[in-house]
Amino acid sequence: MALLSRREALRATALVPAFQILGRAAKTTDIMVEDIHFSYEDYLYRTPIKFGGTVVDRVTLLNVHCVVKNKAGKTAKGFGSMPMGNVWSFPSRRMSYDETLAAMKALASRILGIVRSYKEYGHPVDIGHRLEPEFAKAAAQLTQELQLKDSIPHLCTLCTASPFDAAIHDAFGKLYGLSCYRTYGPEFMSHDLSHYLGPQFKGEYLSQYVQQTPKPRMPMYHLVGAVDPITDSDIQKRIQDGLPETLPEWILYNGLTHIKVKLNGDDLAWDVERVVRVDRTTAETQSKRGVRRWFYSLDFNERCPNVGYLLEFLRKLKQQAPAGFERIQYIEQPTARDLRANRHNVMHEASKLRPVVIDESLSEVAALDLAQEMGYTGAALKACKGQTQALLMAAAAQKKKMFLCVQDLTCPGASLIHSAGLAAHVPGVAAIEANSRQYVPIANKEWVKKFPEIFVVKDGTMRTAVLNRPGLGAVS
Repeated sequence: MALLSRREALRATALVPAFQILGRAAKTTDIMVEDIHFSYEDYLYRTPIKFGGTVVDRVTLLNVHCVVKNKAGKTAKGFGSMPMGNVWSFPSRRMSYDETLAAMKALASRILGIVRSYKEYGHPVDIGHRLEPEFAKAAAQLTQELQLKDSIPHLCTLCTASPFDAAIHDAFGKLYGLSCYRTYGPEFMSHDLSHYLGPQFKGEYLSQYVQQTPKPRMPMYHLVGAVDPITDSDIQKRIQDGLPETLPEWILYNGLTHIKVKLNGDDLAWDVERVVRVDRTTAETQSKRGVRRWFYSLDFNERCPNVGYLLEFLRKLKQQAPAGFERIQYIEQPTARDLRANRHNVMHEASKLRPVVIDESLSEVAALDLAQEMGYTGAALKACKGQTQALLMAAAAQKKKMFLCVQDLTCPGASLIHSAGLAAHVPGVAAIEANSRQYVPIANKEWVKKFPEIFVVKDGTMRTAVLNRPGLGAVS
């Protein structure tokens, strides 16, 4: 278990500035973090996944346990877990996988010290919102202290902090015996949304933008990675572990109707042919099942050099596989995540064809405003950016009438329950991503019996009605 030493704790505390208490009407339901600690779990992938040009074969989970108390002295325990997605959140050409992971671990220790030092009562959203700038300062300090070749990105900071935020939300719900999604109204929150998102939200609360009761069932998106076999001819040697290994096998095994295709973004002919093959293979398999309706999402992981590449890709795909083109539900962030440095890559024309969603760029509300200005019509919510931020972004995006989806970070166990719960409670989200069953099923082993509704899928859907238990819904 990775606990701070006394010396490290004192150092972390010394680096935390004095917290300024904002004037507000306190709630008797407010909580304070009484204790918090974390540990790690490491897993090798069953099969590698290619992500943003990098092949990944392992994952480290950051697990956070906390105890919160209210002013009456009542306590509850909370749990949060998230993959430390360093390849996604901290991409670097100058730092290795081990170096970026080490930086995230150092940041996790610093975040632990910050949360321990915060001794004010508040709602979990207030605590998360108040501490996010302090986490960002800690990341900047660590970049300097460790003399990192690249600065820790804000997205990486959000990812590292997300299980801490999740644990606090989870504990709050468990303290009052309620699903977290029943604790975002004025009876629990001191501030309306204008406090976090601006005057246009005056008098509104998060409870207006999330459902108290989860959708009873939701389709599950299956991932076809860039190095995944589509048919038998793509397999050199079978894993033979009892799980499917080709796309037709997975379709039959899970009853799939939603398929996400990862693309390279630097080889137009390959990208088009990849989707054509996926569509042809899927159509053949679905025909045997008697299924006539299914969907695709396309993920370039920011690799398209410009929007012209995307438009040409869509034109060629429509020519070669018109039915496949019609099945595209949305396209994830096709070009570089730094929107301000790439203002020329506007998505207006592409968004007329299919929703184009902002993903890696979405680390602050200002990015959502800029993305919409640049023609993006959708937003990808992720639990790995923090429950607090995901909820605020969900409200902001709904206000803008944007298309919404929830994506995971190959989340296993409690992190998948968290991600699925977010998808099931946010209006407009059509499906759930669940990649861990493909790439790291060993990390789900202890959860299958507890939540068969989530981890055992046979008809292409998760039975999400179960995601209404206290806290974030996971048993800890």
